[in-house]
Amino acid sequence: MTHPIFDLSGRVALVSGAAQGMGRAMAIAVAEAGADVMVADINKEGVEATAKHIQSLGRRAVAVGCDITNVEQIRAMFAQLDQEFGRIDFLGNVAGPATLNKPEEIAIETFEKIVYGLLVARFCCCQEAGRRMLQQGKGSIVNIGSLASITALGRGNFAYSVGMGGVAQMTRELSTEWSGRGVRVNAILPAQVMNPGLEERMRTDPNLAATFLRGIPVGRFGQPDDIKGLSIFLASDASSFITGALIPMDGGNLAVNAGGTVGPTK
Repeated sequence: MTHPIFDLSGRVALVSGAAQGMGRAMAIAVAEAGADVMVADINKEGVEATAKHIQSLGRRAVAVGCDITNVEQIRAMFAQLDQEFGRIDFLGNVAGPATLNKPEEIAIETFEKIVYGLLVARFCCCQEAGRRMLQQGKGSIVNIGSLASITALGRGNFAYSVGMGGVAQMTRELSTEWSGRGVRVNAILPAQVMNPGLEERMRTDPNLAATFLRGIPVGRFGQPDDIKGLSIFLASDASSFITGALIPMDGGNLAVNAGGTVGPTK
């Protein structure tokens, strides 16, 4: 029997990046806990498939094609949310761009695009959701950050890491501004969670998988469904006293000292 404190019945969620990966898993998780969901992604076919899956669970789902780096499309999406549902109780801010470029070589325009998509446009999502939640006096926002939010990754992740560092501070600041008025803001910081882009990178560089796994004590990569439990917890009243938190979902990566030894020693 599920504890009622995790029940999301009667609540409305909006999850971006919901066509695949962690966004899809988060949207399905909150629906499984009882929420109705607006799912958004630039991949309209993929997000419609996610909506159909949620509908098969007996929940209401509306799919929206949205470029989450485009502020005007974000505002239009929230206007549609108002028409379809009339409220929002949970925002899963998942989608965001990435690139690999050495800092001495990256074009300023590319850097601006990545930071804008990860931070400015995602703040627009937070702002639109936050305004509505503040009027209700209650709501929960979860930003997907990264280990790059609080540590340096190297390997050409400069723009991505700078943007994700901003996501961490945005989460803290919004929590400080809004939590006293009922709106909690937290972030989940994943390590390497499998997705098509990561799989392609590891096929291109056969040493990359071993490099990643050396820093993950549990000995495996993350899977999209690993985010389900945290998503339900942070969307629900079970986490009512948790806000401004940066929660690792990293298989133990951040706990390991750079000179530490992962796994049993002989």
